[in-house]
Amino acid sequence: MPFIISVVYKDMIHNLNLPPFEPKISEQDGKTTIWDPVRKRWTAFTPEENVRQAFVSYLVNHKSYPMSHIANEQAIELNGMSRRCDSVIYDKTGQPRVIVEYKAPSVTISQKVFDQIARYNLVLHVDYLIVTNGLKHYCIKMEYPTGKYIFLQDIPDYPTI
Repeated sequence: MPFIISVVYKDMIHNLNLPPFEPKISEQDGKTTIWDPVRKRWTAFTPEENVRQAFVSYLVNHKSYPMSHIANEQAIELNGMSRRCDSVIYDKTGQPRVIVEYKAPSVTISQKVFDQIARYNLVLHVDYLIVTNGLKHYCIKMEYPTGKYIFLQDIPDYPTI
């Protein structure tokens, strides 16, 4: 299966506020797909998926997150309904520690997005929430004993989560 990266796709990949990465992109049945090394499968190459793959690459290659501790499209049950977290990151004991919500670069990060990830956290009760559209990244550290949260200046390295 030949890999292609046209000028249009290169612009999508490299116009993010993330370190460059070299994804595997292919045409399958007339549709452009991108390889997801976490799920080990080809998936539709959408702007949001591009952000997911670039951000996962950043976490693995620059923040020491083990790929084996990342789950993409993690199913949860919320109020009797099935939902999917974009990514959930687990610690060495298998406990969820981080939820990541991805949006396309054209989507403004709004209160609605933070409300969405907060609802997912009602189920998982993680220590960190990350929201990104590939251009802006927000990381929140939950302080459960005080009922507060703190916006961090940077994404923590894996050993510190």
